[in-house]
Amino acid sequence: MNDSDLKQFLDEKSYYYQNSDFIKGDPIIVPHQYINKEDIEISAFLTATISWGRRKSIIEKAFHMMNIFGNEPYNFIMNHSEKDLKDLNYYCYRTLNDTDLKFFVRSLKNIYNNYGGLEGVFSRDNNSTSIQKTIHEFRFIFFSIPHKKRTQKHVSDPMKGSAAKRINLFLRWMVRSKSSGVDFGLWNDLKPSQLSIPLDIHSGNVSRKLGILNRRQNDNIAVIELDKKLRSFDPYDPIKYDFALFGLGIFENFK
Repeated sequence: MNDSDLKQFLDEKSYYYQNSDFIKGDPIIVPHQYINKEDIEISAFLTATISWGRRKSIIEKAFHMMNIFGNEPYNFIMNHSEKDLKDLNYYCYRTLNDTDLKFFVRSLKNIYNNYGGLEGVFSRDNNSTSIQKTIHEFRFIFFSIPHKKRTQKHVSDPMKGSAAKRINLFLRWMVRSKSSGVDFGLWNDLKPSQLSIPLDIHSGNVSRKLGILNRRQNDNIAVIELDKKLRSFDPYDPIKYDFALFGLGIFENFK
């Protein structure tokens, strides 16, 4: 396909998958249980953090986490006691364990107390065209309080070469318009045009099959390469193509 045909194809697939039916089997269903802004963004951040592996398992473990929080994640973050943190004992999803989760709770409280919340941190340099730099600076703040080194692996740093798929996914959820009924459009200081693709094995393989990504590794260099191509298709909302690339890979087994 030439670029014009490819754009039309991806536009159609993005539109096809970007609807409320998509939510049912996707981790984004977890923050969709909430109405309060802070509850949405905290549950979204924590759900995105564990979004690797089988989607069914991700959803189950994310709901389990919210249940431990009494289904009031913001209230738990801001008002927890050390005794409350014991309720997180033995929580585990893949390599994220209770030690990691307890730190996440403490760090989020620090961020909401001192930095204006998650939106405040990510919007500190809202004129930046590099979301990679913004993520790097968020990570610095997130780990600015005492923590175990092992926990650092759960927040990726694109400036160190990572595709940072999970944070880019979280940012898509927060920033893109809610008009399709999938993403939330909660944050106004960042624009969809600034976002990067949440590159994973599915979107990466489909992109290579379509000839819009040449790099073999799913790393930050690949993200930059794919971003450039997707922005040529839609400079205002290039990340809508995440729905097309992911959908083609996981639902249509496009190889």
